[in-house]
Amino acid sequence: MYVCICHGVTDTQIEAAIDNGAETMKQLSSELCVGSQCGKCCKSTKRVLNNKLYQIAEAQPCVA
Repeated sequence: MYVCICHGVTDTQIEAAIDNGAETMKQLSSELCVGSQCGKCCKSTKRVLNNKLYQIAEAQPCVA
């Protein structure tokens, strides 16, 4: 699904950037230019970011 129409960025591209180490909106903006034009994609981008980071955290074993 397209998240950023201005730059043609999809949720899959955002998730791939997160898999490659992006952890913040600033990093995603620098890498993919999301949120740098009209800003209407910021809310959806944050949702994708938070969901993906949550999935990554859930997959990590707890260290006691």
